[in-house]
Amino acid sequence: MAPRRRKRRPWYRTRAYRLTRTALLVTVLVTVGSRCGGGHAGTGRPGDPDAVAAAGGPGGSGERSCEPPAGPPPGPLPRSRPTSFRVPSLGIDAPITAIGLDRERQLEAPPVDEPKLVGWYEGGPTPGESGTAIAVGHRDTRTGPAVFAALAQVKPCRLIEVRRADGRTAVYAVDRMKVYDKAGFPDKEVYAQTGRPELRVLTCGGFYTRRSGYTSNAVVFAHLIATK
Repeated sequence: MAPRRRKRRPWYRTRAYRLTRTALLVTVLVTVGSRCGGGHAGTGRPGDPDAVAAAGGPGGSGERSCEPPAGPPPGPLPRSRPTSFRVPSLGIDAPITAIGLDRERQLEAPPVDEPKLVGWYEGGPTPGESGTAIAVGHRDTRTGPAVFAALAQVKPCRLIEVRRADGRTAVYAVDRMKVYDKAGFPDKEVYAQTGRPELRVLTCGGFYTRRSGYTSNAVVFAHLIATK
């Protein structure tokens, strides 16, 4: 009696298909969305006395150490307003505008009709000053991708360069990137005032709905490694 031929599995039950589907779902969970109407929607205020201690030390838990440049660490710079924001690894090179807090004491965002602008919180440190500086930008708007469309893809140890009005540039190294649900945004961890010059860069993340906007915020943690 001839052996029975094994029936071929349907394509949608193969292991390769399941692995591909899982990878696509993970990507969608991180990048799905179509518009960003604003920045951070937390309740804390950057620089408040209540936001003075980050969990897990500078940069928070999970920070990756980068090789420091040769020589002593750079000292903090005096105050000087920021003028441009660069992330060379992502091709970001954008002008900066000053932002403040709205009536609900939440960070404002740059104007929606200028999606390529980066907002710098003027109530906090300027580039290279001691403490935690805050930058905010749109992920996208009704017209398409905005300045921080690719921010969540930045890798640890990549550089962020912020030029100042006095002609100097503060160079930060990325420690980590985290996505936080807006409903439980950790103000103290993100806005903690540290003993060294640090930077937080915020944009939208997670899912988008017309009713409530994005569900999360992507936050990049970085610290000053050089000035030029």
